[in-house]
Amino acid sequence: MLAVVVPVAVGLVVAAIALTLWRLVRGPGVMDRVLALDTLAVNAIALVILFDILFGNAISFEAALLIAMMGFVGTAALCKFRLSGDVIE
Repeated sequence: MLAVVVPVAVGLVVAAIALTLWRLVRGPGVMDRVLALDTLAVNAIALVILFDILFGNAISFEAALLIAMMGFVGTAALCKFRLSGDVIE
């Protein structure tokens, strides 16, 4: 059953990444683009975990953790810069 579900989930996550990239390019505002980058990081984490399940590679969990940390820091920095105009005060 896992052999059927995981490729379907990978296809759906790839479709979600494509739609997120569309929002990143066509976003009407800067904050929409920041939200699209955050969503792209979450979708990338899901894709890494799904590939880990598909191929049985345990090293990918560390990669997913690094993507999560970099996505959080990047989103927080972009929001701080958008609100105050300076990242480091």
